[in-house]
Amino acid sequence: MKYFISLMMIIGMQSIFAEDKVYTESEFHDKVQAEVLKRLEAMGNGNLVEFSKQLMEKEEKLRNAQLTLKKKEDELMNSHRDVQATIKSFQEKQNKFLSCLDDNERKKQERIQHMVDSIAGMKPKTAADLLSVQEADISIQILGKLDSTKVSKIFNLMDKEISARLQKQYMTMKR
Repeated sequence: MKYFISLMMIIGMQSIFAEDKVYTESEFHDKVQAEVLKRLEAMGNGNLVEFSKQLMEKEEKLRNAQLTLKKKEDELMNSHRDVQATIKSFQEKQNKFLSCLDDNERKKQERIQHMVDSIAGMKPKTAADLLSVQEADISIQILGKLDSTKVSKIFNLMDKEISARLQKQYMTMKR
């Protein structure tokens, strides 16, 4: 654009635009190019005219390339912001989920500890009856936290089939 303004000043383009017309940017650009070419051709040097045409075309291509590059850069920045927001949202949801899992595990362990405390105070026969009807995993966790002499008494008082199954799991857990 500096090239066109300088050229306009040098060759006195002000007289062309003496009329009170309003031009759009593209109309103004086209009008300036046409007038510059007309004046250069009037000067007579064909090489200079061709060089000036090429120079103006290259300036226009550069301007268009810069605009395209700026648009792509803006799109990339917007995409980057969107991805960052999505990642942040995902991490927040993940943290909430993990926190929920941790809370559930903590509450489960509290319930198991409560059962351990309750069973520790029971007679072995009552404890055996209670643990025989519990889920195997929970029974094993409870047995794992009890004194080994109490555990052996409980196993002896259980139904033989249930006792054998729980003892197998208990031994696997202890390793």
